[in-house]
Amino acid sequence: MKQFTETLDYLKSRGITAPETGIILGTGLGDLAGHIDAELIVDYEEIPHFPVSTVETHKGKLIYGMLSGRKVLAMQGRFHYYEGYTMQQIVFPVRIMKMLGVSALLISNAAGGINLEMGKGSLMLIDDHINLLPANPLTGPNHNGLGTRFPDMSRPYDPKLNELFMKAAEAEGIKLHTGVYAAVAGPNLETRAEYRFLRTIGADVVGMSTVPEVIACNHMQLPCAAVSVITDECDPDNLAPADISDIIATAATAEKSLTRLFKHVLANL
Repeated sequence: MKQFTETLDYLKSRGITAPETGIILGTGLGDLAGHIDAELIVDYEEIPHFPVSTVETHKGKLIYGMLSGRKVLAMQGRFHYYEGYTMQQIVFPVRIMKMLGVSALLISNAAGGINLEMGKGSLMLIDDHINLLPANPLTGPNHNGLGTRFPDMSRPYDPKLNELFMKAAEAEGIKLHTGVYAAVAGPNLETRAEYRFLRTIGADVVGMSTVPEVIACNHMQLPCAAVSVITDECDPDNLAPADISDIIATAATAEKSLTRLFKHVLANL
């Protein structure tokens, strides 16, 4: 808990005192940060005990300011298991957000589309997930001050927040699918057989993030919601080699709709 205290003391000393909503921006989705009326931008390297983003598209900045009438604390770039971080390190910023006072966390990510009815460039609200990561952020001694030893995961994505997203999509004229997100370790993409396996077990999309943060949210009883941008179609019967630059470009294009969606939700929280 000493690390939490030192990080909190530093952020409060920089003026981050009353955030209402947390935001995590994933691969190719960092430009939403440009819509925030920022009071403070802090590089992760400056924050005690914060991990550092090693992925090129993750800028590694914590942004504090106003968006759609809400005081937000946004992570422009997240952390992944494949970067070599422990699960506890990955969720550390989420725990800090909760301790600073955020009452909800909104998450975005880029994901591969397994359900081919959801086309490339479309958005999917995550209703549930399948955790195929090899570790868990709750492994080890439980911090009773944060949450219970055995947190319930029957509704990992807050139904009220999800309803807000669906209403926002309708109001903005945005097609928003709902479905199941499968989390894998990465960083390699999946084989044809693995895509068939994921489809068989009920996954609509697959990615390499989000689930650790959602587990931490449920542990701390912090309501959360997450939207995936489907950046490529993972059809095992017609699988082409992945083009990472195309994946990032697709995420950037879809971000226009994602930005409208997030801003509408924030305005109605």
